[in-house]
This record gives sequence, structure tokens and C-alpha cells, in this order.
Amino acid sequence: MAETKTNKIPHVLLFPFPAQGHLNPLIQFGKRLTSKGVETTLITTTYISNLILSHNTTATSIAIETISDGFDEGGFASADSAESYLEKFHEVGTNSLRDLIKKLQSEGRNIDAIICDPFITWALDVVMEFDIKGGTFFTQACAVNSIYYHVYKGLISIPLGSSVSVPALPQLEYWETPSFVHNYAPHYYPGWTKVVFNQFNNIDQARWVFTNTFYKLEEEVIEWMRKMWPLKVIGPSLPSMYLDKRLEDDKDYGINLIKANHSECMDWLNDKPKGSVVYASFGSMAQLGPGQMEEVAWGLNDSGANFLWIVRDDEKENFPKGFLDVKTGKGLILAWCKQLEVLAHDSVGCFLTHCGFNSTLEAISLGVPVVGMPQWTDQTTNAKYLEDIWGVGVRVKADEKGVVRRENLVSCIKDILEGERGVVARKNAAKWKDLAVEAAEEGGSSDKDIDGFIYELKE
Repeated sequence: MAETKTNKIPHVLLFPFPAQGHLNPLIQFGKRLTSKGVETTLITTTYISNLILSHNTTATSIAIETISDGFDEGGFASADSAESYLEKFHEVGTNSLRDLIKKLQSEGRNIDAIICDPFITWALDVVMEFDIKGGTFFTQACAVNSIYYHVYKGLISIPLGSSVSVPALPQLEYWETPSFVHNYAPHYYPGWTKVVFNQFNNIDQARWVFTNTFYKLEEEVIEWMRKMWPLKVIGPSLPSMYLDKRLEDDKDYGINLIKANHSECMDWLNDKPKGSVVYASFGSMAQLGPGQMEEVAWGLNDSGANFLWIVRDDEKENFPKGFLDVKTGKGLILAWCKQLEVLAHDSVGCFLTHCGFNSTLEAISLGVPVVGMPQWTDQTTNAKYLEDIWGVGVRVKADEKGVVRRENLVSCIKDILEGERGVVARKNAAKWKDLAVEAAEEGGSSDKDIDGFIYELKE
């Protein structure tokens, strides 16, 4: 007798934007689905797939299917500009995704849903052509998504006044909104500006809207969004061994696009006293200019604390001349590390961060106080929440030229490592860590939303 659809193992395809910060949350979501009996496949570009293989990393139990973005040999870095990459990805990726879906269907593979990154809204349009259930997966904070939505709908007037009011959000100074909002100049970053505001142009076609946060972290804005869309709150999308520990083999994201100096990093941390290290990293994309790099270098050195500083290979040309020759033995500078393992290490006392949302969630979920030094995009809003709403750290203030001076950095680091603000930040960080674990545990708010999605898949 033929097997009914409800008895089949559901099959979900996940299609993130091909960047580290977008890949990791969807991969972790896929691992959760796989652990609950759902067949999960990651769609990524040829270049990213080859990079994964060359670094000998794996998405564990998740199969990988590839499409072309038009830059198979060099990916995003080989494009002339962000605009040319995004345009070509749209043009080539649309047809390549169609071909992939047709291939899987011709092989008799059931496709019950395809979940797409809203940075590539054209992907959801393709899914709709095949009458497949589609979803969208936001990798930024609900607060940020709400701000972008209000701009997209013309509910926030640009240029901004002195402050901004958005439903279910605290009052924001204009500079606390994302940079694409408070420094609205679409001719500077036309590609990215279009991407962040147009995330909502087909959201009403989505059967599901997912977000990588957890309920108690953004309760008010989540409730507001649930009145708008069929929202599933499924974060934090971190490896299980840092949260509920139900997936025993889930200790790493599984895909690292930059090779980490892991053993050197761990050996150095193991030799440092508890809570004594400032871990400084500005993510996989942010670029500090030469002047700012110099201020950070001497600020870390002058703080007197042990510091582990991640300076990517593509940033080294901005490194201050002579610093490596005169810095004290308190610092270790590496091109990359396994950030989760670093944040979980007892020697780390605070995280100097650009406040990207993945780093924000990791710090909160591992109970690490922060010194926030946002650079652009959503990071200014995340930094506002980290300091004023979640109470887990401080923000450094830039001068009139937009540069954070070393004296300011030293003061903030000392506040967190030695001062009263650090005591409060550690207490709050421990609270949020417990709530993050609670959300991921069996029967927790995020776990329930994942189960609800699986139930709806089988309907």
C-alpha cells in the first residue's frame, strides 16, 4: 500500500545568505530539526561549498546542495562591489535554485518546505512558483527587524529627528537605530540598503517567519510581530552543548569559513587567571580603519589586562606599525578563533565586540559581560540593548570624528573587569544565560516553537 504523506519523514531545505553570520544560525536550526526526525538539507553556493570542503569542516547531519551565485571561483570577494555581487546572485541564483528544485523533484525527493534568508527575497519567490511551502528566517534581532519594517512601510520618516518611537521598543536616540536608518544615504551602500529594507517585500507570502532570538529576551516586540506574521521564535541558534546539552555531538557550528588558530588560542587561555582576559573581536565583516585600529591596539595594551585580539588577515594592512614590537606579553593576536570556546573559557572576563547579533547572542547565552563597540548596520541598536535594556555591559563612545579613543576604551574595560558596573553586568549576564538555556530545553519556548513547526509540516 502506498505510504501516505503524513508517514513520510518531512524534508526541509534551508537557504541562508552565503556569509558566516547567516549560515551558522540556519545550520543550527537544521541540526535541531534533524534531531527531531526531520530530513534537512542546506542550500549554499558552489564557492561556499568548496570552501567548507577545503577547510575540512562539516554541517554534521545536514546534507548540502549547491547552486551558483555567478561567482563560483571566488564568491563575494571576487565581485567588483556588493552591488554587482547581489545583482549577479539574483540573476544567476534564481535560475540555479529553480534547477535544483527540479532536480530534487525528478529524483523523487519530497520537499515539504524551503526556508529562505530574507536577504535574498527572490528565493522565496522561486519557492512560490513550485507551490512549496516557504518560510523566511531573520538572523537579526526582532527590534532591528521592526525598525527596518517601519522604514520600509514609510512609518518612520527619514531623515530622523532627535529620537525615534517604534511600537514595543524603548525610545531610541536617532544614532541608536541601525546605521542604514540613522545615516540614511542609499548612494553610499545602495546594495545593502536595498537588501535590509526590502526584506519585507514578500513576507506575507511566507507560511512561517522564523527569528533567531528567544522569547524572554525580546518579549514585547515578539508579541507585536506575532500580530503581523506567523512568527516562530527558535533561538538562540547555538550548538546544543552550550545550551541544553541534548545534542551530544553538537559542540561546534560545523562550518567555519575562516581557519582558526585553535590550539594556540586554547593553550594561551589555559595559562591565564579566571576572568582576567579581554576577548576582542569585530566579527567576520567589519573593517576598522587605520586610525581606529591604532586606538584599539593601544587601548587594549594600556588597559593592563590580558587580551586576546582577533585581527583577520584582510585587516592586517591597517595594523599600527611598531605595535607588535613594543606590546607587553599580556596580548595574543590571532587571525581567527573558535569564538564559542573562547567565550566559554573561565579566563575570559569580558568581550570587546562589534555587537553583531550572533556575537550578541553568544555573549548573552554564555553569560559574558560586554564592552560594546558597534561599527555599522544593526550593531548600534544591539549595543543599546546590551547596555540599557539587558544590562550586560557598557558602550564605548566615539568622538566627533567617529573614532573611539584609547582612553575611553581603557575606562570601559576597567569598568567591566574591576568596577561596580562589571558586578551588575555579570549578574545580569548570568540571568540571561539561564533564560537562554531554559528556552532551548525540552518544553522551553523555543523548543515548543520548533515542535510546532514540525507539526505544521505534517499537516
